[in-house]
Amino acid sequence: MPTGKNGRHAEIAGAGFAGLTAATALARMGWTVRVHESGTELREQGAGIVLWHNSLKVLEAIGALDAVMEDSMTPPFYETRMHHESVSREDFGGLFWRTATRPHLYKSLLGAAQNAGVELVTGSKVVGASPKGLLTLASGQTLEADLVVGADGVKSQVRDSIGFEQERWKSRDGITRFLVPRLKEELGEGEWDNVIDFWNLEPRYLRVLYVPCNERELYIALGAPRADEQGSRTPIDLDLWTSAYPELAPVLKAASTAPDPKYYGYQTTVLEKWSQGRVALIGDAAHAMCPALAQGAGCAMQNAYTMAVAATEASVSDLPDALVEWDRLEHPITDRCQRRSADYAANRGMSQGNQFTDENLETAKYDPTDPGRHALIGAKA
Repeated sequence: MPTGKNGRHAEIAGAGFAGLTAATALARMGWTVRVHESGTELREQGAGIVLWHNSLKVLEAIGALDAVMEDSMTPPFYETRMHHESVSREDFGGLFWRTATRPHLYKSLLGAAQNAGVELVTGSKVVGASPKGLLTLASGQTLEADLVVGADGVKSQVRDSIGFEQERWKSRDGITRFLVPRLKEELGEGEWDNVIDFWNLEPRYLRVLYVPCNERELYIALGAPRADEQGSRTPIDLDLWTSAYPELAPVLKAASTAPDPKYYGYQTTVLEKWSQGRVALIGDAAHAMCPALAQGAGCAMQNAYTMAVAATEASVSDLPDALVEWDRLEHPITDRCQRRSADYAANRGMSQGNQFTDENLETAKYDPTDPGRHALIGAKA
């Protein structure tokens, strides 16, 4: 087993946002870290993302923020429109937030991981783990570590091989995501630098989330119920979507020709605990959530970072207990965000506008890098 400057080694399953964040944080804190990615390439295939204060503080702490800032933006407002009428324009009172493409965020995280000395192994499929600190690969090889991290998504083999108790359910709605050119001239007059959340509930539910990511690229997410075969169809039904949102015709046309689009149904995964022995779960393996509050990646990165801090501050013998305490402190705030996100997905309440209240911004305002953060939010046992 290789060991780092502090004599400790971590094996991580999954090279997504959560896995790379944990790996970089641990490496910068003196660990040797090896990350296993089942795919043959290290890349993010998603479209766009909203990054709030909580994830931006983590990016700063692991040396990735400057790269993210180079090709992202802070829109003037988050605007909500119901049946083509603006019902709210929120600026969050100066709260630090950015919009970016997921490939750019991934590239920034990957660069930070490489700079920190993280070993990244592609084509390495993880099939199981042991609370004793063992990671098993599809090849049959078993690797020993002081810490094993399951960041391997909603179908986590680390989680399921150990038998973590979990509850999973699917919501009635879902989205198809696209990254397209901004096409501001074609869109014509309007506040096209805003994030705009377009809602139609009558005569049918069809939603478009419009998120400018930089001067060139636009992220749009088309929302429809799972049961709506026409609305959830891929490639998209251009006539349907342009009839609902004629003002967005240029970018919808661009989306209609996107290669290999996929419709993603919302789902939630709730675990009673995130750790067992020397194994910690982060990201969608631990707390997959609906995207209503745009905090899936934010919670993944904040919990990855705080887990790395907790593991580093503990002695090797005390590491399992340190993970239990990390779980006790961090689990409640993610639970509350997850529950609110599921409720909004169920009732489509974001369509009312002005929904980014102080309560709903609790996670966005959280600073995972502040040692006194739990006193500020009143962590629940």
